[in-house]
Amino acid sequence: PQGAGRALRSRRSFTIGAIVPSLDNAFFSNATNALQEVLDRHGYTLLIASHRYDSDAEVRITRSLLERGAEGLVFVGADHDPEMFALLAQMAVPYVLTWAVDPSGRHPYVGFDNRAAMGRLTRHLVDLGHRQFGVISAPTAGNDRARERVLGIRATLQGHGLALDPKHLVELPISLGGGQEGMKRLLDGRARPTAVICINDVLAVGAIAQCRVSGLTVPGDVSVAGFGDMEIAALHSPGITTVRSPTLEMGRAAADILVGRLEGTPVEAHVELEAPLVVRGSTVAPSALPERRRP
Repeated sequence: PQGAGRALRSRRSFTIGAIVPSLDNAFFSNATNALQEVLDRHGYTLLIASHRYDSDAEVRITRSLLERGAEGLVFVGADHDPEMFALLAQMAVPYVLTWAVDPSGRHPYVGFDNRAAMGRLTRHLVDLGHRQFGVISAPTAGNDRARERVLGIRATLQGHGLALDPKHLVELPISLGGGQEGMKRLLDGRARPTAVICINDVLAVGAIAQCRVSGLTVPGDVSVAGFGDMEIAALHSPGITTVRSPTLEMGRAAADILVGRLEGTPVEAHVELEAPLVVRGSTVAPSALPERRRP
């Protein structure tokens, strides 16, 4: 009753919408929890929806949340249908992009440079002496974070006079099974990679599991790296070399930006966070043994 009366008096809904690609991704869950904690302290309610990497669905959900009185919106990534941005401009509703940076500077964002972050991880492996690489990625269509990470790998390899064999890039859904299947495909090739980069820690855990099934050791036979620094990356044996995604910082900063804009408080609209490399035991210098086919 108090909330309803407050909304009637102020003609405001005090509701924020967050539209994420998937509700079964721990990274999005952690960031959304942090977002909700800050919004709750300021008296806002958070509504959450998932578009399942479908840009048309994202536009429909955006329209639906706006029709229900959402005063601000949070999105994941920088690649969205222009119709969505036109709708937001028409309704004059504040929003913020997360998990990426917008090089154009046209849109408010809080995130990190996925390409540069993955470049740091790739450079670490090159410095260890690896020259044969494999990549297990989420589908890059409709996922600018995955695309940027793969581009970061390619650019770094090219800068060291190396190249990623097209046959050594596998795109599969983010799951333990996807990581296992991706590693199986890479090991079935004639020239086995000495290092496999996964664009997500879940894929990395699945990839390491497949190595064990195939009779290979990590990192003795194959170095495996992930992205995100989930809790399991540190607890896994061996610990997984990865990049730490600043999930909590993103959620809190996104809330601060929206609350500031709605309450008329000056805020920084473009926030780039650090995504540091975390080196653990899953990556070492490649074995001196000659390349061989999978056992």
